[in-house]
Amino acid sequence: MEQYYLAIDIGASSGRHILGSVKDGKIVLEEVFRFDNKQVHRDGHDCWDMDNLWNGIVGGLKACKAIGKIPKTVGIDTWAVDFVLLDENDNLVGDAVAYRDGRTAGMDAVVNEAIPADLLYAKTGIQKQLFNTIYQLAALKKEHPEQLEAARSLLMIPDYFNFLLTGVKKQEYTNATSTNMVNAREKVWDREIIEKLGLPQGLFTELSMPGTVVGDFSEAIQREVGYSATVILPATHDTGSAFLAVPAKDDNAAYLSSGTWSLLGVENAEPITTEESRLQNFTNEGGAWYRFRYLKNIMGLWMIQSIRRELNGTAYVAGRTSKYADGKTWGFPDLIAAAKGASEFRSVVDANDDSFLAPESMIDAIKDCCAKTGQAVPETVGEIMQCVYLSLAKLYKEAVQGLSLITGKTYTSLNIVGGGCQDMYLNQLTANATGLTVYAGPVEGTAIGNLVVQFIAAGEFEDLRSTRNAIKGSFDIKEVKPC
Repeated sequence: MEQYYLAIDIGASSGRHILGSVKDGKIVLEEVFRFDNKQVHRDGHDCWDMDNLWNGIVGGLKACKAIGKIPKTVGIDTWAVDFVLLDENDNLVGDAVAYRDGRTAGMDAVVNEAIPADLLYAKTGIQKQLFNTIYQLAALKKEHPEQLEAARSLLMIPDYFNFLLTGVKKQEYTNATSTNMVNAREKVWDREIIEKLGLPQGLFTELSMPGTVVGDFSEAIQREVGYSATVILPATHDTGSAFLAVPAKDDNAAYLSSGTWSLLGVENAEPITTEESRLQNFTNEGGAWYRFRYLKNIMGLWMIQSIRRELNGTAYVAGRTSKYADGKTWGFPDLIAAAKGASEFRSVVDANDDSFLAPESMIDAIKDCCAKTGQAVPETVGEIMQCVYLSLAKLYKEAVQGLSLITGKTYTSLNIVGGGCQDMYLNQLTANATGLTVYAGPVEGTAIGNLVVQFIAAGEFEDLRSTRNAIKGSFDIKEVKPC
């Protein structure tokens, strides 16, 4: 009898349920459900619509029942850094504020006063990003200290949904490292950091590794979806899952998880927490089996997604409108074609600049940046897209150079996984900029990496190496050489 495993992969714009199985040593995927993820504006903040996400999770579980494919295990992964607080009755305390919200402005100075930036990096190895959980908690303590006082549990977003499914609370390691409060070498919450920030110590409990069983569906969930399954922890940080899906060709390969964010780096056995690494703004995110993802965060396809939404008259946060809608429906192939038609346009921006994190208009933000830096201002859709593509390729090149400088290694290829690997125009520009051969695929990198942990836990594969070999033989991997 065929055995199924379910990856629930929730990104910034949508979630999907992907069933995985193993046939004759090859991995087979089937998407059974997809739902939108959206933000809402509440009490002056951009927040995740948690009810919508939960309804999507349950809807996908029901879809498995409807087609008669009941998963043995279920794993949930999402983006990192965001969290919820629960009170003594396990009710939500406040909203799940989204990381792109502006509440963390100035919180780096507050945290630095408690613990200097160089010491914080030496302890955690996590790059400074103003949306990191540590800054969110500092903002919450300033604005709503009563919420922290009422809280008895802190759960990252996937931890919370696991709790709703099973009634069991676990704090998963890979997502916890993104908080900037886990000691990189000891691999536990850094109690000194928590104390210096004046946060309740009881919110931070034992960390659980990917592969840990959370529990079976609660009786209420079994009644609602019509079956029981075991919830297991994948690398709940979606980048942690995506890196597991990389079918690396050799030991000198760099990895790029390409989605809303671009995460470019390598896997290390130990963290690199030197001052040079901090100044280069590389991060050491915890991975499955204590493998460290040493990488650079790059704004990624968020810019392209935002442009597309503006052109189509929609917005990332409900209630916001766009002045650039022209009545045409723009798909990603249309945007790529427009960029190719403007290939002579050469202006670039720093895609990692904070002005692109959550602008009301991404198009205006790009134009303003070009004007301020004395470059030609893009006017057409093609020129705007070409500017974004060249800017991303430039950052990929700089990230590879930074990796080589710090690790002392020469990289010979770049393995790209995730939805962005389908953009062959960007892949070619990346190969040209870095001078590396690009291997693009698999597309469903995050879901596959989620399933990798479930497969190994179930005994379908012996270890990560054998699973990666199966990935290499199961999916189409395109080769792009620099020209």
